[in-house]
Amino acid sequence: MSNNAAIVELSQTANKFRSSIVLQAENKYIDVKSILGLFTTLVGGHAYELHVHGPDAEEAKSALAEVFAKHNLNVKVVD
Repeated sequence: MSNNAAIVELSQTANKFRSSIVLQAENKYIDVKSILGLFTTLVGGHAYELHVHGPDAEEAKSALAEVFAKHNLNVKVVD
């Protein structure tokens, strides 16, 4: 599996929602709707935290959690 596929799918999925969707990797915060931000950050082995806030946050969390799991990325969805 290439990381590129994961990045494109994450960004496309995030852009379906109105909520703010931010990935925390160590001390960096990345807008998941930004492909460029993901390209510079989504490199192997880190534990990520996903922060989702907004009107459709619950749907966004479950959709993105599925994409992360599908690509074997270690993400904790923070409530």
